[in-house]
Amino acid sequence: MRRYFSTLFLGVILCYPVVSRAAAAPDQNDHRYYDAEHKDYHEWNENEDRAWRHWLETEHHHKYHEWNRASKAEQRAYWHWRHEHEDWH
Repeated sequence: MRRYFSTLFLGVILCYPVVSRAAAAPDQNDHRYYDAEHKDYHEWNENEDRAWRHWLETEHHHKYHEWNRASKAEQRAYWHWRHEHEDWH
């Protein structure tokens, strides 16, 4: 019985890095958003967050709130603006 427990324990220890990495993988895709109007994807990063803040404060006259809390209409309006200002940094 002790032999089986040791084998099971060793197996769990050896599989842990693979399982933990697989569990973390979906987070990498969480920062990619689809723009249905323009039929393309956008990677959310620091530059995009700065553009979002700029758009909220100057173009849309709203106080900052996270992208995930924005309405679908607000997100569509932002992507429309973003396509017109692709060189904005």
